[in-house]
Amino acid sequence: MTYHTPSEIIVKGIESGKYRMSLPGWNILIRGWMAGAYIAMGASLMIIVSTGVASALGAGIAQLLSGFVFPLGLILVVLTGAELFTGDAMLAPFTAFSSHCNWNAVFRLWILSYIGNVIGAVFFACLLTFGVLLQPGHDGMTASTFAVTMVTFASERCSYQGINGARVCFIKAVAAGWLINLAVLLGICADDAVGKIAGIWFPSMALASTGFEHSITNAALVPAGLLCAPYLTFLQVAQVGPLAGNLGWSTFLMNNLIPATAGNLFGGLVFSGFFLWIVFKKEIIR
Repeated sequence: MTYHTPSEIIVKGIESGKYRMSLPGWNILIRGWMAGAYIAMGASLMIIVSTGVASALGAGIAQLLSGFVFPLGLILVVLTGAELFTGDAMLAPFTAFSSHCNWNAVFRLWILSYIGNVIGAVFFACLLTFGVLLQPGHDGMTASTFAVTMVTFASERCSYQGINGARVCFIKAVAAGWLINLAVLLGICADDAVGKIAGIWFPSMALASTGFEHSITNAALVPAGLLCAPYLTFLQVAQVGPLAGNLGWSTFLMNNLIPATAGNLFGGLVFSGFFLWIVFKKEIIR
């Protein structure tokens, strides 16, 4: 199993950034769409396997199971060459730090990959909602147990209130951005598929198990919860609890998606990107 040193990883990151920024806009959008859908696949599986576990085995085991399956999305992104905004938060600046591109190219990649990610995540959320979470019944569509878990997750994500709530969401998103980019770095560490999967799995498992805020994950799961919410019965709404009152498209945007996106970007750019570049730049041979 081949292992690359940190300086070699940065060189590979620089080359990856150069390649990504050379792509035409339509190509980045499609790759971004795929990445958003892939992240949604792992995130959806996280919701499915954790449903009902907390009441039977405890909250810690439920979180562990969530983390165990969540890396599927990032593994698919890395191994298929899709374009994930939160990974570009680190890889694109590597190229700019090394003076191989200007920051306008970095911003272009960020914007296009983010748009593609959100569209792909929402698209898969629709497939999940109307294919799994909602089931046809005698009186129309009915919400499954999985739908209740999804609405609960979405309600929690929409419940960051005011400045203090935005601050907490941002901090949790910084940690998520740091971890997911460490997963990308460890994926670059190895040349073989098994090594890449093992490297990606542990940091992204930690991200999901600890409940940090990943904007693209939320761009899939919160819309799925919003789509399911109108179909819940009164008893199912009671299971969700009072946080269900915070669920809404505008609250999702303002209370979660914006601060989570900013935190992911900051965590990837500064903690995974800038600091690594500063400490190893003298060892880099380009």
